[in-house]
Amino acid sequence: MSLVRSPAALRVEFRDALNADEILVTPGAYDAISARLIALHGFSAVYVTGAGTVNAYLGLPDIGLMTMVEMAQIVGNIVSAVDVPVFADADTGYGNELSVMRTVQAFERAGLSGMHIEDQESFKRCGHLDGKEIIPVEEMVAKLHAAVASRSDPNFIIIARTDAVGVEGFDSAVRRAHAYAEAGADVIFCEALTTRADFENFAKKAPSLPLLANMTEFGKTPLMTASEFEELGYAAVIFPMTAFRLMLKAIDDGMRELAASGTQRDLLPKMKTREQLYEILDYDPSDPLRVA
Repeated sequence: MSLVRSPAALRVEFRDALNADEILVTPGAYDAISARLIALHGFSAVYVTGAGTVNAYLGLPDIGLMTMVEMAQIVGNIVSAVDVPVFADADTGYGNELSVMRTVQAFERAGLSGMHIEDQESFKRCGHLDGKEIIPVEEMVAKLHAAVASRSDPNFIIIARTDAVGVEGFDSAVRRAHAYAEAGADVIFCEALTTRADFENFAKKAPSLPLLANMTEFGKTPLMTASEFEELGYAAVIFPMTAFRLMLKAIDDGMRELAASGTQRDLLPKMKTREQLYEILDYDPSDPLRVA
């Protein structure tokens, strides 16, 4: 994997992909090696999951416990591992407008192509859980103004996520989407829609910006294909926790077998070999000074 393109070039590529006719399909990574696997399988962008990252690195739930500095370091490692655009979950922007400005600057320096911020209260919850609280629309608009004003590269994508559907209802989410577009957001992301008809209706009533859909498992959204979202007018779809959940089950199953048998012998067919790992890492043991 050749790592040669600049962050500026990748941001242009990301913006172009969001405005292309074909939907942008972006699985979620939670660390550098998962990002490399996503890119190696031909996906043209990588999304950094907020929930999966805090679950993996801190062993804690997705309730706003990871700091901006921690997340910026992680996304920097991911950006360095792949040669495709990377964008990330920035939760609520980690605070008020000043915090949002600092977040944009840090994430931009880390090499990201974009990020999304949401209109939940800072003590946030997973978007597919009940009991969420959202900030006034004016407060979110101020955050978006701060985000847009603080980026140094105009191609750094600001994605505005609204969690209003589960709190104030569908019509509120549409109104907020228009307010967020007027504040300068590049992409609109309506979280936790519950039916295909809702996605279709939102696409018809949303502002004329690229729309992002979240296709997480075990949540409020029914399982839909990327082509279905494309037919409804969505520019991009994230699969934020798919890789993380696959990893989690594989480790859990493997540790259960090891605890029961005292050997990993029967697990070998389920493992990547040493040679396969080196292929993923683009590593040649005979040339130790070569770094991908």
